Amino acid sequence: MTTLICPAPAKLNLFLHVVGRRADGYHLLQTLFRLIDCGDTLHLSLREDGRIVRQQPLAGVVEADDLCVRAAQLLKAEAGSVPGVNIRLEKRLPMGGGLGGGSSDAASVLLGLNRLWSLGLPRSRLQELALKLGADVPFFVFGQTALAEGVGETLQAVTLAPAWYVVLTPAVSVSTQAIFAHPDLTRDSEIIKIADFSEASLFGMRNDLQAVVCRDYPEVARHLNWLGKHGIARMSGSGACVFAAFDTAETAHGVLAKIPRNMRGFVAAGLDKHPLYDYADDNEVAQS
Repeated sequence: MTTLICPAPAKLNLFLHVVGRRADGYHLLQTLFRLIDCGDTLHLSLREDGRIVRQQPLAGVVEADDLCVRAAQLLKAEAGSVPGVNIRLEKRLPMGGGLGGGSSDAASVLLGLNRLWSLGLPRSRLQELALKLGADVPFFVFGQTALAEGVGETLQAVTLAPAWYVVLTPAVSVSTQAIFAHPDLTRDSEIIKIADFSEASLFGMRNDLQAVVCRDYPEVARHLNWLGKHGIARMSGSGACVFAAFDTAETAHGVLAKIPRNMRGFVAAGLDKHPLYDYADDNEVAQS
């Protein structure tokens, strides 16, 4: 095998509560991550010279900051003597959209190269490496619907009913760093006991970042207001994308068909497992 095509699915935060802040400034979260069947695609091809090569630029991202390149370099440093790789990214997910595109891309590089380089690293070790790349990256390596705590690295698998999501993509890019630094951000939500979580309890939950984002980005508020007329609408992550869940694909597509001409969006089904789930050598749940 010399070339591997690797899906990099998006995620939604079905809720996101900020429950505290560590001494180092990182925020403590509780969130429910769900993968959806829409995302980017990576093409990984072996090189004989040991180099890691990004085959095309990514708008606004220099190569040294590219999470795909950093993930490959990190795994190469872990593995030692391995071949090189050409990395080509088909980018579909919006940047600054709260769908985890860059984090998912990085995780798919880790998982894909674990297979392409025949490393056989366990999921737990890949998750440890993933955390060095960003707080959301371990979830994508974990590869299942999960309740997350800490900065997002402590994960517990959960099972949800099938759902189809209408996802709207406002034409703005939200700065995650700026939102988490915002003085009006709620940082003391009550901690949910994971043992008490149920799917029904989602109705009473929220995204603590949403109010601040809507205040600073009126386009996000406009999209939320429209989608909220058709279902329970929430923002994913730190925005800008918003979503609502529906029981059938037909209902979701019916809602999407009604969106105003100056809005854009798509329908995606929830995924129970990452398409590359089996590219890690074990099924253990890593607790960091």
